[in-house]
Amino acid sequence: MKLIAQDLACERGGRRVFDHLAFDVSSGEALIVTGPNGVGKSSLLRVLAGLVPPAAGTLRLEGGEPERGLASQCHYFGHADALKPPLTVAENLAFWRAYNGAPAATVDEALETVGLDFIDHLPAGYLSAGQRRRLSLARLLVSWRPVWLLDEPTSALDAASEAKLLDLMHDHLAKGGLIVAATHQGLPVSPARHLRFQAAEVAA
Repeated sequence: MKLIAQDLACERGGRRVFDHLAFDVSSGEALIVTGPNGVGKSSLLRVLAGLVPPAAGTLRLEGGEPERGLASQCHYFGHADALKPPLTVAENLAFWRAYNGAPAATVDEALETVGLDFIDHLPAGYLSAGQRRRLSLARLLVSWRPVWLLDEPTSALDAASEAKLLDLMHDHLAKGGLIVAATHQGLPVSPARHLRFQAAEVAA
């Protein structure tokens, strides 16, 4: 499986955020997108997730499920936690497991993995920022998607949770998945390719 972008461009609010972007990343690899804030890293992930249409260029996923588009084969882990505060921790995760389909880990297994099994009965609205982030991370585990799109994935995570995130990323790669992660400080993931965004231009 290979994700390929050719001559890709994105516009937000009438401004060309990036242009002439080309890259490819294969199964078992991560693409680590770095650069300062505001240069288009998050916009790239939103284009890949199908949330923003590309202004130009093409995207394709070779070797994926041919009857499904790229967006439907992605998990998008963005800044918003996508949680319903009145629902319990377990209920939130069960909702996403049923909604996304292609079940993978059970709700109990995913919560244990991210260290939230002891508060599965609490409403999500009671959680701290770090706990909400870990619950969002658990969404990646309950349904299988080959492509993970991670936007500043270590945000609000403590050192132990960051280490667990890296373990989960390496496990996903070992299972044949691929990852595109946007971060301003880099991630120690291997094997990985690197794409650095710079102000007013994109450099590979």
